[in-house]
Amino acid sequence: MVKTIQAKLVKLSDLKHKFGLTLVRDPLFFPEWSDVSTDVSGLEKFWLDRVQANFSSLMEDPPILENGVKMLVLSPLLDLAGFYQPPYRLETETGIEIEAEDEGEIIRGRIDALILREKFWLVVIESKQSDFTVTKAVPQTLTYMLGSPNPKRATFGMITNGNDFLFLKLVQQPAPQYANSRLFSLINPGNELYEVLGVLKKIGTASTK
Repeated sequence: MVKTIQAKLVKLSDLKHKFGLTLVRDPLFFPEWSDVSTDVSGLEKFWLDRVQANFSSLMEDPPILENGVKMLVLSPLLDLAGFYQPPYRLETETGIEIEAEDEGEIIRGRIDALILREKFWLVVIESKQSDFTVTKAVPQTLTYMLGSPNPKRATFGMITNGNDFLFLKLVQQPAPQYANSRLFSLINPGNELYEVLGVLKKIGTASTK
């Protein structure tokens, strides 16, 4: 009998055992986040500063629930990154199902937001409420990324609780490997949304190569 597991319950050790997934610490593996420009236009700066101010204001009476994070932070970021316009396409609540070979198990879940370019999964996005630690969602997000229909291409992920942002990169061939960015946070001085937007744009550019 096939056993069904919810993606949110998967652990990194499960992905290592079932899929052979390994962590890569070489910075050259994930240059899309480490080599990114912080330059933003005047209009982008206006909107990103407004997003930061709105989020900070509402955080005076936390938590901000997941839908609030999507409205306040995620939606304007995806808009500024150009992901609401062709050649990109947005899907929400996309069902995913992957099967572990020789394990008799199926992992199921739903991706909060998925940015596609043609048949290529560009960015898999998992959003959480503001008091959730984003690192806890790494196994769940990697599980979704393993479900990409185009395993020959790198897939990227972003996890956010509105305040913190973590990017992931996964390659599946010749063997499943992943790396993560540093943690971007609005609690840091300045506005790290400038860099978050830069990473999203860089990932969008990477999809054309």
